[in-house]
Amino acid sequence: MRDVFIAGVGQTAVTKDPDSRGRHLGAAAVKAALTDAGIEPEKIGALYVGNMLSGILAHQQQLGGLIADYTGLAGIEAVTVEAACASGGAAVRVGYQAVAGGIHDAVAICGLERMTHVERDTVTRALATAADWELEGVCGESFLSLNATLMRAYMDKYDIGAERFAPFAITAHQNALTNPNALLHKPLDLETYLQSRIVMDPIRLFDVSPVCNGASAVILVAADVAAALPGGSRVRVAGSAVATAPLALARRPDPLDLTAVTSSTHRAMKQAGVSHDDIDLFEPHDAYTIMTALTLEAAGFARPGAGLDYADSGRIGLRGELPLATFGGLKARGHPVGASGCYQVAEAFLQLTERAGPNQVPDAGVALVQNIGGTGATVVSHLLTREA
Repeated sequence: MRDVFIAGVGQTAVTKDPDSRGRHLGAAAVKAALTDAGIEPEKIGALYVGNMLSGILAHQQQLGGLIADYTGLAGIEAVTVEAACASGGAAVRVGYQAVAGGIHDAVAICGLERMTHVERDTVTRALATAADWELEGVCGESFLSLNATLMRAYMDKYDIGAERFAPFAITAHQNALTNPNALLHKPLDLETYLQSRIVMDPIRLFDVSPVCNGASAVILVAADVAAALPGGSRVRVAGSAVATAPLALARRPDPLDLTAVTSSTHRAMKQAGVSHDDIDLFEPHDAYTIMTALTLEAAGFARPGAGLDYADSGRIGLRGELPLATFGGLKARGHPVGASGCYQVAEAFLQLTERAGPNQVPDAGVALVQNIGGTGATVVSHLLTREA
């Protein structure tokens, strides 16, 4: 396989604007990425669009062709990739395979989601389609209730209080303050976290990522194309892996063991030839604070039951041992579900190219980016490295 590099990225600000239009958000992100890369549109061989909900919430499918049209790429290969909340990461994976396999020399990936133009109950029901509908959805389960089940089970198993999850949310909010594209520019402390309302016991308001809109884009290119671009490209996709687990929690031997996170992380790390100690920052799928804790454990950064100890140790800040959610993560940047995986890759790229401004992680050379569909059913992991 060929080496694959990130040539440029683009983002729109995450918003709750109900009047935003998906085609324009997606086109803006792709055009920004093309400009950032310094690559001409005619060099792009394909466009892969990550999206989960457009067909349900906007009655619009074929986003690949739609975004290609509005981006000035009409006529190229263009398809939509769906893997629930991991759709953005899955689209990056498809683009990586196309370039690594020699099918295309340069591709564009766009993550896109628009969620605030309909009633919240409609969004909740649509998001539940990422669970096992026959076993969970028709029984009234939502992603809020499923994550509440996981959080309650974790608290009971390890005899801990809900306040122990606060550092994940507090850190995300702190990092979002200096991210101009973040939805939530609100400082958060322990007292505010504890005083926030319980949305479903034991989950509090600040344990949950917000419903929102946004688009992000990534340009992937082969090594020779990267070398010919202005300034070249120093960020390589060194590892790329996907793993799956049963959608329904009831079909897993231990719901608190995210086996797909373990498999996906280890495969990507093995391909990249890196160890846990080599990783300078981690962009986890922190849609819920419980998922951050379980992910740290399943990915091998903490032993089972110790994910919250990891947060309490102060390791996860921008200058910590393993910075998390460096631009606010899903929790505070916002979680436009089909776009989140692309936002994560774009933000990690900015870290590795030392363009993160006040959010810069010192000496960042290796980043792990992980995008999760459902409650751990589809997990896409990418290892990005800064090359000399």
